[in-house]
Amino acid sequence: MTMDYDKLKAELIAYSQKIGIDKIGFATADPFAELKLRLYRQRTLGYQSGFEEPDIEKRTEPERLLPGAKSIIAIALAYPAKLKKRPENKRGERRGSFSRSSWGKDYHEILRDRLRKLEAFLAERVPDVKMKSMVDTGELADKAVAERAGIGWIGKNTLLITKEFGSYVYLGEMITNIPFPPDQPVEDLCGSCNLCVEKCPSGALVQGRQLNAQKCMAFLTQKKDAVPEPYRDKLGNRVYGCDTCQVVCPYNRGIDFHLHPEMEPDPELVKPKLIDLLAMTNREFKEKFGSMAGAWRGKKPIQRNAIIALGNYKESAAAAPLIACLTDDPRPVIRGAAAWALGKIAASNGGASSSEKIGKALEEALAVEEDENVRREIQKALKKIETAGLAEG
Repeated sequence: MTMDYDKLKAELIAYSQKIGIDKIGFATADPFAELKLRLYRQRTLGYQSGFEEPDIEKRTEPERLLPGAKSIIAIALAYPAKLKKRPENKRGERRGSFSRSSWGKDYHEILRDRLRKLEAFLAERVPDVKMKSMVDTGELADKAVAERAGIGWIGKNTLLITKEFGSYVYLGEMITNIPFPPDQPVEDLCGSCNLCVEKCPSGALVQGRQLNAQKCMAFLTQKKDAVPEPYRDKLGNRVYGCDTCQVVCPYNRGIDFHLHPEMEPDPELVKPKLIDLLAMTNREFKEKFGSMAGAWRGKKPIQRNAIIALGNYKESAAAAPLIACLTDDPRPVIRGAAAWALGKIAASNGGASSSEKIGKALEEALAVEEDENVRREIQKALKKIETAGLAEG
């Protein structure tokens, strides 16, 4: 008996809507030749983050992942773009910011749940079906798959943009040996708009829809070593991720969908008080933030970013906890960030008593600090305070 794949496709689309999938598309499992060239070029230029699958052949040849692959099913779920109630961000209680992609429950779990349901649906109807599903951390490039499947187009911000939900969508895919009729890719509608490239705070977006991940603020918030000094001011109050290239996109104007209860953000989690993050234990961090996608790198990058954010706010109320980080924390990255932030705070306060206290703490720390990178940070902080004092005089 011959399988009617058009009918099966229609049934799967109807089922996907019942289980809370906002968009579904179907693509061939042919190699992604153009993407392969772009990925090799990115590697040559040193643009990769290091978080992606290192084997470019696996990323671009679905049959290497599932022998006999005929189709790829792409799915998209829309996530919220606005908080229903924003917590107050005031002097003495400054707050950081998690990017929208980390709001609510970890999206990897949400999409894996939907993909498992699609797998069960197909397994009931196709006895010899083969399937391999993945979300974000899998080998395939989610955005390239979704683009081929007609979910949206890859914009100049290198994100997948949909007509209905803008770029505020999570993506996942399933490779299968079922030869589904493929959907048509949609037209690229970015046109002459270049806002995302122009507004990127670190100049990470390169013409030709390429991203230099090493300069991307989202990547910099996730790396575990020190944030390079030229990017610290640009970090603002970000503790995880960056939304600038999404916020400025005209296709995201007025977009805000609250379709999935598990994606609803807790304002106190996604806009946390920065000082509260500094002394948090591993257990406290896991209990509070463990269910969020932004917790995957652990607490150290989040704490380092919180320290930089307090420096950017010039938050004098943070002086004491930052001094504690400088003198007591066993991690050089944290001590170095604290020295930088204290230098900014003291330099902005001129000859205030808090500045004198910070200067003294930095000098005492320098006398016992053994890590060369931290010593350099302390020395630069002291120089900054001295220069500010001379300017005041």
